[in-house]
Amino acid sequence: MNNHAVVIGAGLGGLATAIRLANSGWKVTVLEQGSRPGGKLNRFERGGHVFDTGPSLITLPHVFARLFELAGADFYSELEPQRLDPLFEYRFGPDRRLTYSSQLPDLTSEFERFSGDRDDVDGLYRFLELGARLYDLSEKTFFARPPLAKPRLQDLGLLLSAPKRHAWGNYRKAVRTHFSSPEIRKIFERYPTYVGASPADAVGTLALIPYMELAFGGWYIPGGLYQIVETLHRLAAQAGVQFEFDAEVESIETVGGKVTQLTDSQGRSHRADIVVSNADPAVMHSLSDDRVGRKLDHDQRSMSGFVMLLGLNGKAEGLRHHTVCFSDDYDREFDQIFKERRFPDDPTVYVNIPSRTDESVAPAGDESVFIMANAPADPDAWTPEFEAEAAQRVRDRLARSGMPDFFSGAKFVECSNPARLEADYAAPGGSIYGQVSHGWKGTFFRPSLNDKRAKNLFYVGGGTHPGGGTPTVLMSAEIVTEMIGEPGQ
Repeated sequence: MNNHAVVIGAGLGGLATAIRLANSGWKVTVLEQGSRPGGKLNRFERGGHVFDTGPSLITLPHVFARLFELAGADFYSELEPQRLDPLFEYRFGPDRRLTYSSQLPDLTSEFERFSGDRDDVDGLYRFLELGARLYDLSEKTFFARPPLAKPRLQDLGLLLSAPKRHAWGNYRKAVRTHFSSPEIRKIFERYPTYVGASPADAVGTLALIPYMELAFGGWYIPGGLYQIVETLHRLAAQAGVQFEFDAEVESIETVGGKVTQLTDSQGRSHRADIVVSNADPAVMHSLSDDRVGRKLDHDQRSMSGFVMLLGLNGKAEGLRHHTVCFSDDYDREFDQIFKERRFPDDPTVYVNIPSRTDESVAPAGDESVFIMANAPADPDAWTPEFEAEAAQRVRDRLARSGMPDFFSGAKFVECSNPARLEADYAAPGGSIYGQVSHGWKGTFFRPSLNDKRAKNLFYVGGGTHPGGGTPTVLMSAEIVTEMIGEPGQ
């Protein structure tokens, strides 16, 4: 029977696709290069300190719930997600701070206090209204179907009613049209970084991201987001999915416009009727000597990141679960990342302290601290000497933002950089989301869900449609599984 599907990679997209294919009647094997599932949504543990090494919160929990329901489980009772409020504290120097609540009345009051300009409060509502309209459009079209699918009559009506002025224009211009406060502009210009893009080159459609975050919440999973991976792995195994770990795909054979065989790092051959790659299309391009996949040039890569994980003695009193310390010159920061292709002199720094919410992720009385700054997806610069220099720039920014010195007296500091991301997760250059979402082509015409040169090869994950982010990765699995259909179709 022609019913064997091989999934390359046990990241979030690979796990979701494996569950959906198994539910559709496919015999599924997952090949994972690492020793455990998760891909970039992974975990690091040391001395009782537990860290998520990828995303730190999720949005659109109902998308997760759909997958769990299909697998015979309840997302909310299994994982007990916790809605965070406030979502962030934003710092603009040592004494200028804004608390970003997930409750709109509280956020309105904070904008009034912080800005003192009623126009910025009005701008908040107008910007969220724009995001709401874009989300409604995307949910019914972009999030539900391949980008080049034949338009339906109802799609045409939605497209004609779309907010054209800002949605199809430049994201930064849209933000600056709605807000006059330089600090509030920085807050909203940060959202394209959620998909590894620069606000200067992103399209206005990304205004749907801050709307989704407020309307549906930002959620934390007790014990860390890696609990999602562990649960999906268990549910997939219960559905009959077979997992092969430490099984990196090393070669791909194609005949007559189809992938016929895969060979892994242990020398085993795998034949399949359908292949779904959770690895970036650029990885498949390299493995197949340009027979499948798509090349990704340096300037097409989304951002990477420089991460430091710290185990602290004692509590970080007075701090939030999430804090963002902005650089003094945000425009310059993105110029350095995307135009000069170098780590910023003054990076914006994101600080995640999950132990402020969840005491289980650190020893009693201590804290686990995740610190990240955006970086270009270029691994070559990251020598030990440069990593030390980058760490000092991060420490300098934290100090100028009035944050405590986490590093003095820390039990340990574990670092990751673009070179390590590339090595550990087959991420091209350390790029977190594959092709960068810049301009129309980068956002709406990402690498195809179905390989153009191998009709039985499909892609899921942040490197394909509809793009980066945990809920959109799950959406890609939904769309791909529908495209594949049941065995024999």
